[in-house]
Amino acid sequence: MRKRVFRIIETASENDKLSNIYDIFMMIVIIASLVPLAFKGNLPAFYWIDKIAVVIFIIDYFLRWITADYKLNKKAWSFALYPFTPMALLDLLCILPSLNVIQSGFRILKIFRLFRTLRVFRVFKAVRYSKSIRMIKGVFKKQKRPLITVGLLALVYVLVSALVIFNVEPDSFGNYFDAVYWATVSLTTVGYGDIYPISTIGRIVTMISSVFGIAIIALPSGIITAGLLDELNREKETER
Repeated sequence: MRKRVFRIIETASENDKLSNIYDIFMMIVIIASLVPLAFKGNLPAFYWIDKIAVVIFIIDYFLRWITADYKLNKKAWSFALYPFTPMALLDLLCILPSLNVIQSGFRILKIFRLFRTLRVFRVFKAVRYSKSIRMIKGVFKKQKRPLITVGLLALVYVLVSALVIFNVEPDSFGNYFDAVYWATVSLTTVGYGDIYPISTIGRIVTMISSVFGIAIIALPSGIITAGLLDELNREKETER
């Protein structure tokens, strides 16, 4: 019985209709639970949507907990280790903000809004139920090293560009953080225009930063696209 429950709530074969129905149902619940966050008012319907959703999340959490030995393959230790796994912690973050006891206690500390915002984490539960999202997650996992390398390159470039512009135009940038902000929006070629250099040298630095920014931003896009194509080709070969 527990093994069948595990196969339903976890990723199963394409022929397992019950598992597919469960995945679709959970996706609908996740999306519905996020709807109240798009409105400022607290309508009665939103209250019940949230309560029903959190009950379903709690049931899902305990079903995964009682079948943890099939997931972690560590026998009795699986039940002790499961609550500390990343996805279990994420599930807990999705549940806690809706519990009245937690909300009442934290109102005293005036951080109720923070716990309400934590409900947004529910969108990450969709990773478990969407095949496409799981594929993208696999791409990021396999391409981790090149993406980290590109990320570090972008970070170093932002910090160096900020240092250059901060020393070239100290009057235009009040502090180093303003320069880092400018370098980031220039690197991504967004350019909000709220902070910008006015001297000729500063503008030259901006042009160079924007040109290099196009190249740096294009690198992770190419890596992710190549990895996604590999995953799609591998999936097609598996289906054959």
